[in-house]
Amino acid sequence: MAHDLPHGVRHIPDHLDRAAQEALVEDIRAVVQAAPLFVPAMPRTGKPMSVRMTNCGELGWVTDKDRGYRYQPEHPVTGESWPPIPARLLELWDEVARYPAPPQACLVNFYDSTAKMGLHQDRDEQDFDAPVLSVSLGDSCRFRVGGTTRQGPTASFKLASGDLVVLGGEGRLAFHGVDRIYPGTSTLLKNGGRINLTLRRVTAPR
Repeated sequence: MAHDLPHGVRHIPDHLDRAAQEALVEDIRAVVQAAPLFVPAMPRTGKPMSVRMTNCGELGWVTDKDRGYRYQPEHPVTGESWPPIPARLLELWDEVARYPAPPQACLVNFYDSTAKMGLHQDRDEQDFDAPVLSVSLGDSCRFRVGGTTRQGPTASFKLASGDLVVLGGEGRLAFHGVDRIYPGTSTLLKNGGRINLTLRRVTAPR
């Protein structure tokens, strides 16, 4: 289905078939075993976010009340290094990202039936030339994307399990968020919910 999306924002529906989705879920289960999900907190207020998250890769995105949004090489709770990004995700990046260097971080967000994500920009990276690649697994969500200002017009559409979204070029700093989850729309995850995987390059390649 075509959407009127900002330049540089690509929606690639049904890119991963059921077998590929199931294989990725197994990969992420192994990641979560090594790097348990935790509840991030907003800067300054300390308000907990409604998603649970973890990371894989050489760097992981974290946030808390005292130090705010940042990337760091270790899990904020266990102090251990993040596990590596699964090979399947690196292959997916090579296939669709159109960028010559590999991702350094994969943020894993788990949404239960009530979780949301407010409009935001991915701008904690040093290298905005690299796109952001998002992979949806599990229940569908209503995804919202706009321009590079918070006040601009937005478009919203459903993301289903196996869909990809790429934010690149003019759309690299597009505001985006998740308005709601549609419970029971997928049988991929045994207990329901949605997993979103966000692959990012943090530093400019040398």
